[in-house]
Amino acid sequence: MSRTSSIGDSAELEGNLTLSDRLKVFKNSHFDPNAFVTSKCQTMNEKEIRHLCSYLVDLKRASAEEMRKSVYANYAAFIRTSREISDLEGQLISMRNFLSTQAALVHGLSEHARIDSLWAASEDSIADDLSNFDDGELSESEDWLIEFLDTFEVLLAERRVDEAMQALEKGEGLANESRKKHSLSPTALITLETAIRDQRQKLAYQLADTISQPSTRGQELRSAVLALKNLGDAPRAHTLLLSSHHQKLKSSLPSLRSSNNSCGRAYTVALSQVVFSTIAQAASDSLAVYGEEPAYTSELVTWAVKETEAFAFLLKRHVLASSAASGGLRVAAECIHICLGHCSLLEARGLSLATVLLRLFKPIIEQALNANLKKIEEISAALAAADDWLLSYPPAGGRPFSSSASLGSAMASQPKLSSSANRFNSMIQDFLEDAGPLESLQLDGSALGGVLQVFNSYVNLLMRALPSSAETEESLEGSGSKIVRIAETESQQLALLANASLLADELLPYAAMKLLPLPPRMDEQPKRSSERQSRLPEQREWKKKLQRSVDRLRDSFCRQHALDLIFTEDGDTHLNAYIYTSLDDNVEEPEWFPSLIFQELFMKLTRMASIATDMFIGRERFATVLLMRLTETVILWLSDDQTFWEEIEEGPKPLGPLGLQQLYLDMEFVLLFSSQGRYLSRNLHQVIKNIIARAIDAVAATGVDPYSTLPEDDWFAEVAQIAIKMLTGKANFGNVERDVTSPTASVSAKSVSSIVSHGSNEFSH
Repeated sequence: MSRTSSIGDSAELEGNLTLSDRLKVFKNSHFDPNAFVTSKCQTMNEKEIRHLCSYLVDLKRASAEEMRKSVYANYAAFIRTSREISDLEGQLISMRNFLSTQAALVHGLSEHARIDSLWAASEDSIADDLSNFDDGELSESEDWLIEFLDTFEVLLAERRVDEAMQALEKGEGLANESRKKHSLSPTALITLETAIRDQRQKLAYQLADTISQPSTRGQELRSAVLALKNLGDAPRAHTLLLSSHHQKLKSSLPSLRSSNNSCGRAYTVALSQVVFSTIAQAASDSLAVYGEEPAYTSELVTWAVKETEAFAFLLKRHVLASSAASGGLRVAAECIHICLGHCSLLEARGLSLATVLLRLFKPIIEQALNANLKKIEEISAALAAADDWLLSYPPAGGRPFSSSASLGSAMASQPKLSSSANRFNSMIQDFLEDAGPLESLQLDGSALGGVLQVFNSYVNLLMRALPSSAETEESLEGSGSKIVRIAETESQQLALLANASLLADELLPYAAMKLLPLPPRMDEQPKRSSERQSRLPEQREWKKKLQRSVDRLRDSFCRQHALDLIFTEDGDTHLNAYIYTSLDDNVEEPEWFPSLIFQELFMKLTRMASIATDMFIGRERFATVLLMRLTETVILWLSDDQTFWEEIEEGPKPLGPLGLQQLYLDMEFVLLFSSQGRYLSRNLHQVIKNIIARAIDAVAATGVDPYSTLPEDDWFAEVAQIAIKMLTGKANFGNVERDVTSPTASVSAKSVSSIVSHGSNEFSH
């Protein structure tokens, strides 16, 4: 086998084959495991062998799961068939006994025996008939028969079951011997067989009554069931055994309800212990008497499932229903965790009832989850209506971090949130702490999904707090008619983003550690470790969904501020083609300074960067991305505005050299301040270059050589740098001698004052 084929085999293992197809090779009657392993591993390296081992383990697990599903799918039919077979066996035994009796009767008739009175007479008359035999005519066996009837009556009266069973066995042995050796007369033989049958029936009735008594327990119960089984009525004996345990369980329930443990955790502990200990005792008794016979094992499992369902109904009615309706998630989760703990003890006896409990309790837990999440959502909405959107530390008693081990670091970097976000964080932490036991119930995914849902709802509230939300609130899912206090200032609006980003990046993932599996330990069982590893992608996806919700808020924030810059209150635009095409109509050369809208963009970004420095401590990257996205939003609008470019390229006043120089300066200004602020992205840089190139092409299309009129790149950089200093109040022109208003002349003090005048007038405008 070549290495290529070995790799091909590995690829085949990863193929999208059904489980049945993947198991075909193992179902062959001539399957040789040694040859299979040799064929697969002969040319494999260590990595490929590990891959094969992992594949076989997964296949084994899938096969076991498929078999379990198949068994459960046909379980009812299997149990019904087993019972019918057991009933049929009992009927066959009865028929055999009846035929034996009839054969003996026919044999007696052939010997001219007088047996009519034997069938019509009662047991007492049979004994009288036997006593009427002449003492000289009675054989030793016939003497024993008379003594047997008297002794058996005494044994039944005194409930000496073992001795009665021995007497029956001895009587049956005598009857069998008499048939072979003819040691008894036909009349005596039929009398013996009839007596044995009647006494067997009496003993069976007595044993059934003993099993049904509540006082019959332990070894006495097992002995009675075993005796009834040995009498040939095994199915009935097993049913009576299970019924006896059911009656004992039923009789103990009133005392539990009447005690002080009538609700909550104490009642759950008491009830769970009684129910599952009873099931465990029934399983032990069944195994001791019947072993692992499939028919009786199936009946035991069915009975255990019914008892578990009845137990779940009681627990839901007395504890879980009220807790779930009121949002008492902690009570419900703890109660079910207790039940699963008791239930797990039955697995050593071959009874796995955890899936039954999970199926029955899942709806009630989901109800409790939904009630809690709805409560969190409603409280958050109420608080958002009164939130001033000012960041502050959590109130006394608040705990953004729950772990005592991280207390020192938490105090060192205590997160600041607005009042509604602080309360939201506190409620989510309490919720996840209450839902801690759900990890063992396999419902932690539902809990995390609920956290994601209420976080999305809270982000929608934050989006409604933006001033422009009134125009877009219809697109916010779940926003309804909730009233939210508007964040008027830039600081308040940035606080909205600080709330969402801190919750999504740190606080919620940290709180979710109560539910998310810890990293696998060295001493951990392979199955548990495999479950943890398989859920790592789910954890990462959950965090990504949190981040996508924050991205929605950030995009809405950037879109609002970009629109405020670009459009006037009347619907006109500050960023239009006229501010560039009109420059070439002037006789004098304009005073070069960045256009007003880009001055305002720079000042807005500068203010936001200053606020973000204090607001996003330790999360500077988020602030950088925010400034980057806001800048990109404005520049992308300019790049994609078809009306702007139609006027530039095809309008009645095409773009001229001066307009091109102003547009070039504006773009270089954006490049410079975004680069200095460290939020210049590759995408923004490329879009700006494309805008400049398109404007140059528009001027060239008019027959003018744009490069002959444009100054050197250093000129644009110098004017942009001076503009930045002037707008930030850091300009110092005491020694300036060059004229930046002219691409070819030196700067003079007069030209600097012109720039200042131009910039100040336009900015104030």
